[in-house]
Amino acid sequence: MNIVLMGLPGAGKGTQAEYIVKEFNIPHISTGDMFRAAVKDQTPLGVEAKKYMDAGNLVPDEVTIGIVKERLSKPDCTNGFLLDGFPRTVPQAEALEVTLTELDKDIDHVIHIDVAKEKLLARLTGRRICKQCGATYHVVFNPPPKEGECAACAGELYQRADDNEATVGTRLEVNIAQTAPLLEFYEQRGLLRNIDGDRDISIVFKDISNILRSTQI
Repeated sequence: MNIVLMGLPGAGKGTQAEYIVKEFNIPHISTGDMFRAAVKDQTPLGVEAKKYMDAGNLVPDEVTIGIVKERLSKPDCTNGFLLDGFPRTVPQAEALEVTLTELDKDIDHVIHIDVAKEKLLARLTGRRICKQCGATYHVVFNPPPKEGECAACAGELYQRADDNEATVGTRLEVNIAQTAPLLEFYEQRGLLRNIDGDRDISIVFKDISNILRSTQI
């Protein structure tokens, strides 16, 4: 099965991606991984992408979709794939449709892990990191036994500058604005599956798994 996974920062997309690829034995394909592999292998498109990346510029859609096509053409994608971080825009989604048609493939499901902005703010601003060993905690979901102190090394815990409420709120608003047209695009095609992400991880995955297994019947 061929899946696009969507969700705002903090929605738990990374965790669910791990569960999905393990349960259904399909590759997890992220934009970053694709770019790094293409650059490492020095494919023509990888070399082209590196020019933009080295200059600090966005890689053009035509180069990005070319790299996506190269990746989806590999043998490990024969029985399906999980696309994470692509597409990000409607033009990219339209280009992906063309590419998949050329590869004789289709998207089966667009899984959208939906969590309210207020809940995401609480999740993202509650992170605390150990200055000494880098261990990560959360003031609500995974608090240290002793406030402000790492359980592993007794190091001091701190909040990253970009984890403050104002910065996180702005980041979420930008992501919401960018994501809305893409969600509408896939909803119009009957592919969008909205999953309530404000629940226990295992329950969220059970819902996702039930949807994906319905495709295999």
